[in-house]
Amino acid sequence: MADVKLQEKYAELALRTGVNLQKGQALMVNSSIEGIEFTRIVVRKAYELGAKSVLINWQDDEISLLKYQNESEAVLTDVRPWQVDKYLDFAKDGGALLSIRSTNPDLLKDVDAKKVAAASKASAEAMKEFRQYTMNDRIAWSIISIPTGDWSQKIFPGLEAEEAKEKLWEQIFKIVRVDQEDPIKAWDEHNQTLKNAHAILNEKKYQALIFKAPGTDITFGLPKGHIWKGGGAYTTDGLHFNPNMPTEEVFTVPHKYEVNGVVSNTKPLVYNGNTIDHFSLTFKDGQVVDFEAEQGYDTLKNLLETDEGAKRLGELALVPDASPISQSGLIFYNTLYDENASCHVALGKAYPTNLAGGSDMSEEELDQHGVNDSLTHVDFMIGSAELDIDGILPDGSTEAVFRKGAWAFDI
Repeated sequence: MADVKLQEKYAELALRTGVNLQKGQALMVNSSIEGIEFTRIVVRKAYELGAKSVLINWQDDEISLLKYQNESEAVLTDVRPWQVDKYLDFAKDGGALLSIRSTNPDLLKDVDAKKVAAASKASAEAMKEFRQYTMNDRIAWSIISIPTGDWSQKIFPGLEAEEAKEKLWEQIFKIVRVDQEDPIKAWDEHNQTLKNAHAILNEKKYQALIFKAPGTDITFGLPKGHIWKGGGAYTTDGLHFNPNMPTEEVFTVPHKYEVNGVVSNTKPLVYNGNTIDHFSLTFKDGQVVDFEAEQGYDTLKNLLETDEGAKRLGELALVPDASPISQSGLIFYNTLYDENASCHVALGKAYPTNLAGGSDMSEEELDQHGVNDSLTHVDFMIGSAELDIDGILPDGSTEAVFRKGAWAFDI
């Protein structure tokens, strides 16, 4: 059993630094039943901080698998209004959302990929209005993870479930700085470091970034008025929160029509309960025109066919290879962790907040500025210790941004 005191510190960190829960505010928690003990700690801490109410949305891998095995596609894609309304009602009430993700990476590997894709698309369509609240930072939201048996054994395959969970707890406590005397202070300092990094990039006003590494030679155009962000964010009401814990990235929006070249993944992508690996995408004028995958080809194909926006990019993120997650030497098979070990991009919807004035723009105005829209947003990892990045400055000159997976200038 993982150290209860450290779990309590973790829960408090997620509430105070993650969603920055306010007295008299409602809290919604998405969690797995396998994490019930930790979730109970979160609920207790939330009420201690003055939450007016806490709503739990429970998930269970085994039941999710049974649904896919036994329900028709028509049923799986029939998202009822009440399922959406509870989220919208909660968001309109100004609540905070904490998601505790810990799904088995291989959960749906034996389920028809088209069936999974159809259900995922239906859910995304139904939840589109609610996603405006999170992707435009209208409410405070945060994502964390805790170990479960299947996930832990995927990372540590030679161990029994409980031993594997203990080892993963140790890694999580270290990576999210819970093992430090004052995790909240440690995160304040970490957020400042990321703030320094994106302040430098915002001053540069690069027109484009060129990525070169084995299997990757691609140019990402950047729209005028793009904004680099990273670490903490602010709601439209001015409340500071941390969307991802852990986070090691600074990120912006690539121009949806100005991406050209080939990019290859450097870590597995877990999507819809399936693993996609050893894949590459070829872009022309911002759109995927060809792709290959040694593992998970059908899953990748269905992802790209979600809608027109799924073939374009919505995020470009820089993460040095010296990230503590990368230096752990582990592949986590969990995007929250793996994306913070490596530079990455995201297929699909962009964050409007990564463009000056973007949060107040219509979909048509965002498109005119080169900001992508889609029902999906899926990050995949492209960074390594072999990655070089060059930036094209406004005057057309080029300078080094990354060399061998590290910043080329002082942060």
